[in-house]
Amino acid sequence: MKLTFLGTGTSTGVPYIGCKCAVCNSSDPKDNRLRCSAMLETEGKKILLDCGPDFRQQALRAGLTHLDIILLTHKHTDHVGGLDDLRPFGRVPIYANRSTIAHIHEAYSYCFDNDYKGIPQIELHQIRNEKFTTCGIEITPILAYHYKLPNFGYRIGNFAYLTDYKTIEEKEIKKLMGLDVLVLDALRYTEHFSHASVGESLALVERVKPKSAYFVHANHDIGLHETVEAALPENVHLAYDGLTIEF
Repeated sequence: MKLTFLGTGTSTGVPYIGCKCAVCNSSDPKDNRLRCSAMLETEGKKILLDCGPDFRQQALRAGLTHLDIILLTHKHTDHVGGLDDLRPFGRVPIYANRSTIAHIHEAYSYCFDNDYKGIPQIELHQIRNEKFTTCGIEITPILAYHYKLPNFGYRIGNFAYLTDYKTIEEKEIKKLMGLDVLVLDALRYTEHFSHASVGESLALVERVKPKSAYFVHANHDIGLHETVEAALPENVHLAYDGLTIEF
């Protein structure tokens, strides 16, 4: 498997507009964060995890020319705001939960107008909290809550991706056991009402014990990448835009 972090920032991105803090003014490119998204390559397929408003820039930077599967975690704009930029990729199946599907039909209603040409070919598939197979790849949704909003993480083989979570039930935590790589939301060190903090995600890592973990969806309050990375356990890393790992 190969994983590319296309974006590792929170909904505002980093730098935050108008902010003059040390992180937003940093000259280290690892402190510049586009909205959260990743691409997993496995079994000859390319799987996009979320498609936020920075997707065009991310796709150009990564040299992305085709996609096989798109998995959406939830309906917030920083995770679905780039769907219009899927035009060059043709018809790619998109999998999401019920609330996300309903939001896309409303926000992108023009994409379902058969009388209008030159629009993205959006092919939606509503999924439940149960395993499904597409393109020969088995995918296990992982239900968590982003405050009160149901949010799907995904497990594919020994890899799992879980962003924008605050709470997760025991039966869902069991789906995270035996992983090689776990990607987790870690907004900042201080507590937030709808996102896991660094401490909360470290506690989850300690419970499920993946070989390695990578934190994403960071905002500028988390601190400088170099400082955070040095403080984390040896098998836990603060991901950054453009980071590619193979496992």
